[in-house]
Amino acid sequence: MPAKPDDKLIAVGVLKGAHGVRGEVRVKSLTADPEALFGYGPLTDEQGAVVLTPKSARPGKDHFIVRPKEMKQKEEWDALRGRLLHVPRARLPEAEEDEFYIEDLAGLDVYSGGDAPAGRVRSVQNFGSGDLLEVDVTGLASSVFVPFTRADVPVVDMAARRLLIPELAMWSEPGSRPEGETADE
Repeated sequence: MPAKPDDKLIAVGVLKGAHGVRGEVRVKSLTADPEALFGYGPLTDEQGAVVLTPKSARPGKDHFIVRPKEMKQKEEWDALRGRLLHVPRARLPEAEEDEFYIEDLAGLDVYSGGDAPAGRVRSVQNFGSGDLLEVDVTGLASSVFVPFTRADVPVVDMAARRLLIPELAMWSEPGSRPEGETADE
């Protein structure tokens, strides 16, 4: 049975390893307001198991130094380096009008100018140079990636659960990818 939208786990931070030897840990926030991360309660792994319950946090260089409720050795925290930290979607504030959470784009129908959907958003990825929509295009064996920019995706209608990619055919053509890259990569 699929999870209800409010039960869906949303990544809100990344564990960056131990800080010193007193049991503190470094955490990078992925939230729009970085300090809001510590108001969501226990932070879990992708299965929902509690990894970190912040008792206090103070700013570091590009992260926060957190005193956790959980007692672990330095080596244990370091072994968790890179682990995404999640909270249930229900704990996050409601998006403002004309705003949405990136994770809410998955499952939206994709239109490309016609009356019928041309595909569906499979996921949103970010490999370091910006968000990309992974789209399952009707009639194609593999998905395609489309930059999530206003130029490439001018309309996102959350109420109708759809978005518009006018040039979807261009991203679906073999020549639309950098040389040597295939749709299966």
